[in-house]
Amino acid sequence: MGNNDRLAERNRGFFRAHGLLVLNVLSSPGSGKTTFIQKTATGLAPRLRSAVIVGDLETDNDAARLKAAGATAVQITTGTLCHLEAGMVAKAAGTLDLKALDLLIIENVGNLVCPASFDLGEDLRVVLLSVTEGEDKPLKYPPMFHSAGVVIINKMDLAEAVEFNRDLAVANIRRVSPRAQILEVSAKTGAGMEQWFEFLLAQKAKVRA
Repeated sequence: MGNNDRLAERNRGFFRAHGLLVLNVLSSPGSGKTTFIQKTATGLAPRLRSAVIVGDLETDNDAARLKAAGATAVQITTGTLCHLEAGMVAKAAGTLDLKALDLLIIENVGNLVCPASFDLGEDLRVVLLSVTEGEDKPLKYPPMFHSAGVVIINKMDLAEAVEFNRDLAVANIRRVSPRAQILEVSAKTGAGMEQWFEFLLAQKAKVRA
């Protein structure tokens, strides 16, 4: 862990030297993370130049999907490892032209346990919670949600169908992570995404400053 933390700090300094805003996006499998990242990269394309580093145990399906949508993507295949580490991110970032980017999105392995402990050198940790997962997910995985700078409640278009209790979910998030920014979106329909874009543009302005 100490070695990872040192590499993460090196990554952070390297990314800041290039003026990059770096996101570490985490969630359980099936939360809609890849769709959310795809819509983020393509929706911001006129305003922020972005690339995605994709972490998966096997296959490059998500990276191929992002590329097909017009996003720049690099795949990391972890094998049996259930999280990304700072060294992996450094190696993948080395294949990108960082000078041509404003935003680097790291799609971590779908897991709410191990990735919580590994700093990758990001500016912002973004955790997704879909309405189909239940309102108590933050209470079941408190380290992950406690470490979040932003919590995205995704698939809001399905909230009524699955009888999602929005107030209870927000209360549970606040109980574990009182300082996290909470945004409600549907990556599929686009609802709420512009608010997310504006948030990222404001974060990018802070990086420039």
